[in-house]
Amino acid sequence: MKVGARVLKTGIAIALALFIADWLSLPEPIFAGIAAIFAVQPSIYRSYMTVFEQIQSNLLGAAFAVVFAMIFGNSYFMVGLTTILAIVLMLKLKLQKTIPLALVTIIAIMEIQGDDFLLAAMFRIFTIGTGVLSAFAVNLVFIPPKYETRLFTKISTTQDDIIRWIRIGIRHAADHQALKQAVTSIEEQLVKTDQLFLLFKEERGYTKKAKYAKGRKLVIYRELIATSYKSLYVIRRLYAYEHDIIQLPDHFHMMIQERLDTLLTYHEHLHLKFIGKLKPDQFDWITNDHFIKRHEVMEIFMTQIYETKREEDFSTYHLLHLLSAILTYEEHLEHLDTLITSYQTYHGEEIDVKVEV
Repeated sequence: MKVGARVLKTGIAIALALFIADWLSLPEPIFAGIAAIFAVQPSIYRSYMTVFEQIQSNLLGAAFAVVFAMIFGNSYFMVGLTTILAIVLMLKLKLQKTIPLALVTIIAIMEIQGDDFLLAAMFRIFTIGTGVLSAFAVNLVFIPPKYETRLFTKISTTQDDIIRWIRIGIRHAADHQALKQAVTSIEEQLVKTDQLFLLFKEERGYTKKAKYAKGRKLVIYRELIATSYKSLYVIRRLYAYEHDIIQLPDHFHMMIQERLDTLLTYHEHLHLKFIGKLKPDQFDWITNDHFIKRHEVMEIFMTQIYETKREEDFSTYHLLHLLSAILTYEEHLEHLDTLITSYQTYHGEEIDVKVEV
């Protein structure tokens, strides 16, 4: 079982909120702990952006609860009606992310019994606000998240899976059911990668130089992810048109296999190049005369169509889809190489060497 930073932050935020509420002798300190649960955020920037919304939701929920409780009472029906109206208004105000906190405030206030309703409601509002601010403080000082490390590691491990399945697929050694499950798993990992990219994007630099370097790095990570999607598309084409690929002439099939092997090695080297673990001269082989150029591939393809157009078992239409996927993947690799080279030229000293493959 792995305990992440957010799990620890949640526990510490709850404990801190309960401690502060008890230290201030606030009634029902448990509401501070409940509020802290909803206020913990995965990043410092997101915590900063939502703390004001959370305070607004707390006050808005309190206003609804006080007004409806004093006018219509606090029956179960009125509690439910109040929460519905509060949700509708908060959706209009685009505060949907903090609706749970507002509902906690409404329930906490409307369940109050006794003559000192307004005073008790004020204490409940302050108690919940204490929980929000406690969680905000923990987000600021405790375990700053390292989303770049997690992002690159996720990209690298997911790409390793893609490369492995492409190499197996082009050799027709993959079990269909296993490959189908692998593609589904890879798609899920890429979705998580997109989420990590958004969290990393939210992190802010504190100097103009750091912001500029961060902007260039974001472009690289966006292209890293886009290239992974293009390589996944190659797997889909290999899987969808496996029968047609088997029917290819041996020399043409070998050309596609060798080209894919070269591109996959190129992709692996680009990851190492980005984190400074590869010598600059290791990319000479990708531009030498032994590597067939794209226009030459298309010429060979057109020749192959002409030679085999009368054979019913040979689908040039499907082959066109496969070659298109491979050539698009190659273009993204070349663009990624250009971006990495440019970044290292201007910000090479700022590359995080702690990133692990």
